[in-house]
Amino acid sequence: MEQGIRKLVDNYESKEGRFFSIFIQCLIVVSLISFSVGTIPDLTPEQRAVLDHFELFSVIVFTLEYICRVYAAKNRLGFIFSFYGLIDLMAFLPFYIASGMDLRALRIVRLFQVFRVLKLLRYSKAVARFSRAFSMVKEELVLFGVTALILLYLSSVGIYYFESAAQPEQFKSIFHSLWWAVTTLTTVGYGDMYPVTLGGRIFTFFVLLIGLGVVAIPTGLVASALSKARIEDVENN
Repeated sequence: MEQGIRKLVDNYESKEGRFFSIFIQCLIVVSLISFSVGTIPDLTPEQRAVLDHFELFSVIVFTLEYICRVYAAKNRLGFIFSFYGLIDLMAFLPFYIASGMDLRALRIVRLFQVFRVLKLLRYSKAVARFSRAFSMVKEELVLFGVTALILLYLSSVGIYYFESAAQPEQFKSIFHSLWWAVTTLTTVGYGDMYPVTLGGRIFTFFVLLIGLGVVAIPTGLVASALSKARIEDVENN
């Protein structure tokens, strides 16, 4: 029996496993659509009843799937605390928690149902390739992340000294200037904080140039690693 359940939930190459994975993927997508439709304010009681019944059905299926995966796992405790194990648990646990509460404010836990979308990661080869690509360049990304934090701090310090005298309400401190540094380095530029002095504008010009590199460098690293991972998949197949 254990082998049969493992073949169903883990063997995507078998006919049963392929059908099961497609069924779960479709159920995840439809349940997310149902969750979104349920936020529409003008639904009739009949429509809400249909959504509630479907939610109950999907929760039962996800619960049974989780029990089967735990039962079929070689290391059951390891699966329960693994990434996918926790995601599978979060797919249905909020429903039981919210249903057992009377306080309306605590029903916000139902929002954690959006974790169901992460269950789709289990069935994606592209995600597995993406994970391998990150593993290839994780040291470079960590180094770049630390460098970006340093640049973020230096940018907030620089704009504070250029603009604090001219705009004391906007650039009150280095911590207040940090928001400007984030939006500028990421090239978002909301426009709620901007330099008015000549020095501040020149400084902003250089920060924007650096910001282009902040976005481009990690993108290039991951793209290169993805290409290597794809080549490895082709060679292995």
